[in-house]
Amino acid sequence: MTVELATLEVGLQIGTRTVGITRQDLVRYAGASGDLNPIHWNPSFAEGVGLPGVIAHGMFTMGASVQLVTDWCGDPAAILDYQTRFTKPVVVEDTTAQPGEPGAVVEVTGVVGAIDTERSTARIDLTVTSAGQKVLVKAQAVVKLA
Repeated sequence: MTVELATLEVGLQIGTRTVGITRQDLVRYAGASGDLNPIHWNPSFAEGVGLPGVIAHGMFTMGASVQLVTDWCGDPAAILDYQTRFTKPVVVEDTTAQPGEPGAVVEVTGVVGAIDTERSTARIDLTVTSAGQKVLVKAQAVVKLA
């Protein structure tokens, strides 16, 4: 799918995405990223440092959220800039007794926030929540479009 800048308007919703996260996902991400911090896999450690439990890596959450934009525009290389602020941790419950069940769910909605016709870009504003709370704020991706 090719998105054309001329077809966009500010406020247009580009879609939604639901991401289920398991502790197994966090272990895989830790191995791939090299971020082996025990707050992402060890409940005793996480609680010992004042967290409510095992939490998802911030970059995992950020990456899973921007997937909505790459799916929409069809080209990951079209994303020129992506930034956010982390506001709440995504707590991932242990669901090993219920295989296939996520320990956390992240909901992502994307809306066209701005259009720059001179640069052929659109800014996509993401709303990212988990357990009814915003976990990322000012999540914005700038996309180069035809």
